[in-house]
Amino acid sequence: MLYDPTSPHPFSRFVAILGRGKTKQRHLTYEEALESMRMILREEVLPEQIGAFLMLLRLKEEAPEEIAGFTQATREGLDLPASLPQVDLDWSSYAGKRIQLPWFILSVMALVSTGTRVAMHGTEGHTAGRVYTRGIIEMLGLPVAASLRQAAEQVQARGFTYIPLEVMSPVLRRLIELRPIFGLRSPVHSFTRMINPFAAPVMMQGIFHRGFMDIHAGAARLLNQPRAAVFRGEGGEIERRPNKPTQVWMTLGADEPIVETWPALLDDAHQPADEDMNPERLLAVWSGADTDPYATASVTGTLAVTLRTMGRAASTEEAEAMARELWNARDRAFLKPR
Repeated sequence: MLYDPTSPHPFSRFVAILGRGKTKQRHLTYEEALESMRMILREEVLPEQIGAFLMLLRLKEEAPEEIAGFTQATREGLDLPASLPQVDLDWSSYAGKRIQLPWFILSVMALVSTGTRVAMHGTEGHTAGRVYTRGIIEMLGLPVAASLRQAAEQVQARGFTYIPLEVMSPVLRRLIELRPIFGLRSPVHSFTRMINPFAAPVMMQGIFHRGFMDIHAGAARLLNQPRAAVFRGEGGEIERRPNKPTQVWMTLGADEPIVETWPALLDDAHQPADEDMNPERLLAVWSGADTDPYATASVTGTLAVTLRTMGRAASTEEAEAMARELWNARDRAFLKPR
């Protein structure tokens, strides 16, 4: 789309709101965030404007209204099937793992193997030296969707689908790949976690910086998400760190957040990095051949927070007991190498 170079570009007003200086800059309103992201997704914005916009947002840090508006704009543009599948749980995976294997995948599979329908979405490759979820999903022979229509079919048939970000939005995939160019993450890394393409009633969120918990919880409230939880997960993924206390912000629709601090599950606060990061260990832990205490506690701890968020447990203690029981009852034949 061509614009008159002698007149202000229609998107310039959004950049100006963010860049007017310390005394005049402000957060975008929900409506401004919605319209600005609509323009970006329609590719009506110049590359220079996108760079300035995303980095100004990064500099001041996102507000809940901005994350909610960006998310809603993305949802509006999804190429959804005419009939949405019944999905119980939305699970995002955008960070990748660097220090520990993605044990949360076993938490998800324990739920799927016992009848919970899960839609997982994410991306990979934007940061070097990380193990990304898609590669593990493919190693396990689990379905990866090439379209949202196929994702709907997969979750109906197998109770699980993994949806790459480019399937939901090629534009956002390109924007998330700007990280090595900027040298920083951008708000795209935040709001893509909240897309929830099939409107699952329960949405889990993992973040790296604890200061973002109120932002994600606030955005979930503005989006009137029936049930959601956000916590500082290992590596930024939805994975409880069993050797440290974990603060969880849980929201129920537009109600005030419920903030709970879950105790550490292991006595040793220091867990050395996994130098090998061999994905085959996931299968060994699933089968029971590997009984590594950290891995097991990570899996059951993540399960417990999820069960509590889903409303299946009335307390943290009940959730912990239920998670151990569910893990012990898992179908060990459910996962096998491709």
